[in-house]
Amino acid sequence: MEAPIGVIDSGVGGLTVVKELRNRLPHEPIVYIGDDARCPYGPRSAEEVIQFTVEMASALSKMDIKMLVVACNTATAVALDILKETFSFPIIGVIEPGARAALQASVTGEIVVLGTVGTVNSGAYSQAIRLLSPRASVFQLACPEFVPIVESGKYKTEEVGGTIQQTLQPLQELKFDTAILGCTHYPLLHDHIKAQLRNDVTIVSSAIETVHDVERTLMSEGLASLLDHPATPVFYTTGEVHEFQAIVSDWLEISEPIVKQIKL
Repeated sequence: MEAPIGVIDSGVGGLTVVKELRNRLPHEPIVYIGDDARCPYGPRSAEEVIQFTVEMASALSKMDIKMLVVACNTATAVALDILKETFSFPIIGVIEPGARAALQASVTGEIVVLGTVGTVNSGAYSQAIRLLSPRASVFQLACPEFVPIVESGKYKTEEVGGTIQQTLQPLQELKFDTAILGCTHYPLLHDHIKAQLRNDVTIVSSAIETVHDVERTLMSEGLASLLDHPATPVFYTTGEVHEFQAIVSDWLEISEPIVKQIKL
């Protein structure tokens, strides 16, 4: 099926999911919307996040997508059920796959979730993990400074190390063996985060497990692409095209990505 997979995020964070999609399913066309103009979603009310998420999904629906990936943990936490009631195409969020990946990685069942204020306040990861493993121990930590670091393009600079160290300070006395990057922006800060955790802590991103869910759904629904060549993704941003293009080019290693502005 030649229709594209739609991917939405509050900004550039969902590119971590797109990267894995392109690695595993290179023949699948992808259309992405990043809502940079209204990012970050984490501090916003649930009503605002739902409104913005439905607006992005509606825009992609008009582009005849065959599936939607909500590559934003905050949006998944508060809007996934509403999206599933509103649209007829398959919709996949990132929280349940992330919870599964963490439990697969953890030996002790002691798991830390790093997320936005919205994701942490929703308790969505704790609920998803405990549904799968009632004996698991979950500690959540809001990291409100992390998304702005990524959106500003500073994720590769050394100057952000102090902010990350200070944010993760509450973890120093905790016992845990697995940390979930509970925001799709956070994998771009992986090395900085890793430097602040013990060597024996496994860091888990939901991206890989989410793409496994996408692949299973494509096969079970008969939606897999029949293209015999890699597809070219198309990106839309509600914000500034040049900045978005620079991050797409760097993170996805695409020399001249197709990035357009969209008004929602």
